[in-house]
Amino acid sequence: MTILAAALTLFLILDPLGNIPVFLSVLKPLTPKRQRVVLVRELLIALAVLMAFLWGGKYFLELMHLRQESVAIAGGIVLFLIGIRMIFPRPEGLMGEIPGGEPFIVPLAIPLVAGPSGMAAVMLMGSNEPHRLTDWSLALILAWGATAAILLCSPLLYKWLGRRVLTAVERLMGMLLVALSVQMFLDGIGTYLKLPVSI
Repeated sequence: MTILAAALTLFLILDPLGNIPVFLSVLKPLTPKRQRVVLVRELLIALAVLMAFLWGGKYFLELMHLRQESVAIAGGIVLFLIGIRMIFPRPEGLMGEIPGGEPFIVPLAIPLVAGPSGMAAVMLMGSNEPHRLTDWSLALILAWGATAAILLCSPLLYKWLGRRVLTAVERLMGMLLVALSVQMFLDGIGTYLKLPVSI
C-alpha cells in the first residue's frame, strides 16, 4: 500500500463529512471563538491517540498474544459495521446520543475522529509492516490534516452543501468503507489460510 492509498483509506475511516452535523450540534452552545479552540484541542487529542496506536500497536498485539491475521479480520468486521451504519444511519446518529456541555475527549476526539475503526486500521498498518512506521505516520498526518481542514470549515460547508448533500457523501463513503472492510477481511482469512495473494 502506498502512502497516498493509506492516507485515503484513513481519511475515509475518519469520515469528516459525516461528522460535520454531529460536531456542529455538540459545539452549538459555545461561542464561535470557543468552538475553534475546542475543535483544535479535540483534533490534536485524536491525532495523539491514533499515533499511539500506530506506534504501539505491535507491542500491544505481542502483549495480548494476538496474531496479525486476527486483527485484520476484526478490523474488517469493525469497518464493515461502521460502513453499514454510515449507509443506513440510525435516528440517534452514528455514535448514539451526545452528552451536553463542552466536550472533552468524548465524543469528538474519541470515538468520532479516533474511533475503533481508525485505531484498528492504524494498529494493523503498524503491526503488518513495522519497518514503514514513518510512511504510515505521514499517511495518518495527511488524512488527519484533511479531516481537520474540513471540520474547521464545517459551518461554511454545512451552509454551502446542505444536510442532504452531506448525507449523500457520507453514504458514498460508507459504501467505500464496506468494500475496504471486505477486502481487509478476505486478506486476513487468506493470510491465516496461507492462500496466494491475488491482485
